[in-house]
Amino acid sequence: ADNDVIYRAVVESALTLSDILNVPVITRINASYILFLSGHVISGLRVHRDGEYLIYPLGGTVILKRVKDGKQEFLHGHTNNVSCISLSRNGVYIASGQVNFMGFKAMIIIWDYAQRSIYAQLVLHKAKVEALAFSPNSKYLVSLGGQDDGSIVLWNIETKQAICGSPASAQSAGHCLTVQYSNTNDNIFLSAGSGTLRVWELDLTNRKIRPTECQTGKLKRIVTEDDQYIFCGTTSGDIMKINLKTGLLSDFGPVKSKYSLGVSVLKMLKSGDLLVGSGSGTFTLCSRTNFKTLKEVQLEKGVTSIALSEDGQQFFVGTETAQMYRFNYQDFKAELISSSHSSAVKDVAISFGTSELFATCSEEDIRLWHIDRPKELLRITVPNMTCNSLDFMVDGHSIISAWNDGKIRVFAPESGRLMLIIDNAHRMGVTAIAGTRDCKRIVSGGGEGQVRVWELKSRGYRLLETMKEHKATVTCIKVKSDDKECVTASSDGACIIWDIVRFASLQMVIANTLFRTVCYHPEEYQIITSGTNRKIIYWDVYDGTAIRELEGSQSGAINGMHITQDGKHFVTGGDDKLVKVWDYMEGVVTHVGIAHGGSITSIKICSNNHTLVSTSADGAILRWRFPHPLEAT
Repeated sequence: ADNDVIYRAVVESALTLSDILNVPVITRINASYILFLSGHVISGLRVHRDGEYLIYPLGGTVILKRVKDGKQEFLHGHTNNVSCISLSRNGVYIASGQVNFMGFKAMIIIWDYAQRSIYAQLVLHKAKVEALAFSPNSKYLVSLGGQDDGSIVLWNIETKQAICGSPASAQSAGHCLTVQYSNTNDNIFLSAGSGTLRVWELDLTNRKIRPTECQTGKLKRIVTEDDQYIFCGTTSGDIMKINLKTGLLSDFGPVKSKYSLGVSVLKMLKSGDLLVGSGSGTFTLCSRTNFKTLKEVQLEKGVTSIALSEDGQQFFVGTETAQMYRFNYQDFKAELISSSHSSAVKDVAISFGTSELFATCSEEDIRLWHIDRPKELLRITVPNMTCNSLDFMVDGHSIISAWNDGKIRVFAPESGRLMLIIDNAHRMGVTAIAGTRDCKRIVSGGGEGQVRVWELKSRGYRLLETMKEHKATVTCIKVKSDDKECVTASSDGACIIWDIVRFASLQMVIANTLFRTVCYHPEEYQIITSGTNRKIIYWDVYDGTAIRELEGSQSGAINGMHITQDGKHFVTGGDDKLVKVWDYMEGVVTHVGIAHGGSITSIKICSNNHTLVSTSADGAILRWRFPHPLEAT
């Protein structure tokens, strides 16, 4: 492995130098595609001026996605979620700011676009960076702190130093939400928020920025036009046109039909007309003279980003639901180019045998994907509910799923049709689920700690038994290949092996941890477990003794684990955001995958060992090339 790989392995996976030296080669594996757009970052989707790449945040990572073929590159450096992003006019720099924990500084990173590397790290704001904007000639960067910081700072890009700063708004005014630079003057920028609009002028000689106040009401986004007028979108659904020189309201609209749930994003075309996105999902082209709607499209939920190509003939729109659309100016038709979950992905399951389909679950929905194409095949939605776990039945005819309303739902994977619903399956929500290989039974676990076995019939179901030894939430269930036993992991610190024919516990293993995941070795004489103590433990199935203990992570719980069918390797993922591939017999890491921007929640290897799928708490789904394919027989 080269020096960069070893450096990243040591620093980012918290392996010690002795760990590295004990591994012949520790190689970085790369994600072949990623499904995600953070719909919660306002104006988080951008198009580079070269027209080749879309740029957007992924948890704590900045993604560069090539428009032509979807190829992706990842910029790592933030220690927490990215909260805002900006591009310089000349295309040389990307700036991204992050959130951080209370009491800690929030970092800004300026990236060198050509080198895909960190140009500067700027740290002054407390807790959160709310917004960023480059000056027109890329000399300066203005940054706005979050509500707990409340300051504006102007940075010199060449020297990488702060020039000056100031409170973002007057004490009597509300919270400032955004900043926007003048289109022509490096010394003029604007800030806006709840009850405040200010035009700032830089006095470089005295290292001061001086504001001129305008009272305009609650503002969401601002955009400038050749430095004569400011267009402001408001939470009340109005667009206001303000004279930049006088600070006086020149015009406002639309008069009759305001934008429902407010104006969330504004962009100006070269013609001067406005693209407007609203909180209700309405996306319009409107006239700059009278704010009359010229074209309109209704998208799913609120619009959070509008990104224009350099020629203005094509633009991309992102929404709260992590949908990304492409539009052409002429026909103004929405083309959905990517979609993903907009909240934490709870679980992933790969169809047994075929390795072509996989399913993921999150709040309100289950989605089905083809493993070679990053496009959604099917979406199954249950409004206002969260799917905690899911699995494919071995015959491929159904998807079984566990929901927080205490119900088990069974769906057809081809159509998404609801085939069966088991009401009141668990009193405190269904938290884990697995099916037997004969496809005749379901084993479920609940928030109250109970494990239940259900018999599936041609018309309905029957509860066979309730087993009650766990004292807390059941987090994971795996069924033995002969369908006679299963193992359950729980946050009570116990894993129990059950006889699911006689419905009795056979063995219990206990550790000082909240167990998150458990796997049978394919030969089924051992199980491996992990959880919040960051240890990976091998256990003997028959007497419950611990055989081996490994240090799985030094910076967070391990939430997901899966083992290959030949039993030679297993994978883990957790709060350290790293995908790790392990040699089972040697107990060492062979490969490390770095791409996730949030805590990994689930991880699975396809049956042919070609592909690995991981999910995370920021809504991301990543596909990886598994580095140890099965040998041909």
